Amino acid sequence: MTAMIGRSGLQNMACLRAKGATMAAMAGLALVGGCTARPAPLPRALPVTPPVLSVSGLERVLGATAAGLVALFGPPELDIREDQAVKLQFAGPICVLDAYLYRTRARGEPVVTYVDARQPDGRDIDRASCVAALAARHRPQGATRP
Repeated sequence: MTAMIGRSGLQNMACLRAKGATMAAMAGLALVGGCTARPAPLPRALPVTPPVLSVSGLERVLGATAAGLVALFGPPELDIREDQAVKLQFAGPICVLDAYLYRTRARGEPVVTYVDARQPDGRDIDRASCVAALAARHRPQGATRP
């Protein structure tokens, strides 16, 4: 059979065989590579502990009613009421204080259960410092601190 094909025909057949073998090998590697690859195990999740928020300096506001907050800070900038919740926002040049009030008893008046504070530009500020600043701003001249 080699006598009929000639020298250039043999070279072409050898080249085709080599290309075919290379393509088959590449296809085989792609299939095998997909079968043997295993995803890396996920790391175990570490237990999350919530941050501890200090309530020191917040005694005047935690547990207070809306009327108590108005007496301490003056009228709120925002008064948002939704179902059983009330959000009152008090603002001054130093900070913005959001007070969240909820009913703690079936027929009781909503009281402050949480407060959040920030500077007017949105940066964090200590909640107790904000309470003190807003209370001092509202206190009439010459009045003493309770």
